[in-house]
Amino acid sequence: MTQESGTEHLRNFVNGEYVDTADGARADLVDPSTGKVFATAAVSGAEDVDRAFKAAQNAFEGGWRDSTPAERQIAMNKFADAVEERADELVDAEVRNCGKPVGLTKSEEIGQVLDALRFFAGAARNLEGRAAGEYMADHTSWIRREPLGVVGQITPWNYPMAMAAWKIGPALAAGDTIVLKPSDTTPLSTLLLAEIASEFFPAGVFNVVTGDRDTGRALVDHPTPALISLTGSTRAGYEVAQAGSKDLKRLHLELGGKAPVIVFDDADVEKAAAGIAEAGYFNAGQDCTAATRVLAAPGIHDDLAAALAEQARGTVTAPPSNPEAAYGPVNNANQLARVSGFLDRTPDHAEVLAGGHRVGDEGYFYAPTVVSGLRQGDELVTDEIFGPVITVQRFTDEDTAVSWANSVEYGLASSVWTRDHARALRVSRRLDFGCVWINTHIPITAEMPHGGFKHSGYGKDLSTYSFEEYTRIKHVMSYIGD
Repeated sequence: MTQESGTEHLRNFVNGEYVDTADGARADLVDPSTGKVFATAAVSGAEDVDRAFKAAQNAFEGGWRDSTPAERQIAMNKFADAVEERADELVDAEVRNCGKPVGLTKSEEIGQVLDALRFFAGAARNLEGRAAGEYMADHTSWIRREPLGVVGQITPWNYPMAMAAWKIGPALAAGDTIVLKPSDTTPLSTLLLAEIASEFFPAGVFNVVTGDRDTGRALVDHPTPALISLTGSTRAGYEVAQAGSKDLKRLHLELGGKAPVIVFDDADVEKAAAGIAEAGYFNAGQDCTAATRVLAAPGIHDDLAAALAEQARGTVTAPPSNPEAAYGPVNNANQLARVSGFLDRTPDHAEVLAGGHRVGDEGYFYAPTVVSGLRQGDELVTDEIFGPVITVQRFTDEDTAVSWANSVEYGLASSVWTRDHARALRVSRRLDFGCVWINTHIPITAEMPHGGFKHSGYGKDLSTYSFEEYTRIKHVMSYIGD
């Protein structure tokens, strides 16, 4: 990183140091809480991406692939300790990029980053495979679990710091080396993570290239990576899947979501409304698991809709320094226009119970919003808004609720709210989503997998399932006869 005339100029982090791009191309970074430029970042081209992959390949072949699980664990724990020591710097970087509330970023996100890194440090020493044995006469077979090699990773702008940790954790634990491209609007915290990591890992193990969609395409098209891991939109997932198929790259795609929240008549309405609002508005609703689509039983529909509207009116969106802020702005001007467009097109048969408008004329703030009276085919119900908008529909019976829940193209997360244990288990089995919460929505733990079905992609973040995706399985057989 360099600084000239009060403006910070971010550079790539390759082979253990900050480096300039080949052509010097740069793009502005905008603070979403003010709408003003606060820095510039390098826009990497194919030559820059190639440089990073060569560094990663050299680091892999130069010894990182031969590091022991214990060595990797030690390095990762030291890295996590340093992240904890420099937490305030990372929070500042995340807040500047995203406009998130300072207090929530410190209390909610730093802990997730540390937990992921420390979990995968432990996973490095927990390799699994079938027992060695004589599965054929005079032959002994055993399984080797090996690193994939070099991996390419692309992270989104909603949780740039946490999503980086979710990706680099299993890769480093497995013995892979990394070229990671953060979102073009939010590179700051990822570059700082790479800088911190360089104290504990060999040069070239963890590289960061910044840039735009063309940078991402260059990363996916490059022949070196054995796996491409993307967290992003379904549109981006289509493109990565098509490009990666050309040379049979492994893919991990964590894409969009449209989480249904089924609330039955026996649920505690006030507790449900409070939990749904928290899970729907956190991070300005910019979460693919956000509680955005409420399906309410007829006996509690009106009370729940009213309670959600009251929750919305009591939820504060404000700049990062405001301690009352439950969330900050949406990430960029295009996203603000997208969210506003959905509400501008609200059909006549629906009613906006709260919000539905921009807040202020500086930055990209949008009011906490509740819309009721929607029909199953309305775009507010079927399409991912990725903003602080909760919709409410009335269902007639359990079968209808499950059918409506499963009818969208996404399959990432969902929740069921009821006091009936048998019903909760029955509905959780029928829901076509990678995660089902019961009487809660949005908690995540490193020990459990995160990932979806259908157009929400495939593959898992977190847990040993994610770790396994960054390894390959080799069968070795030895003749032991005379």
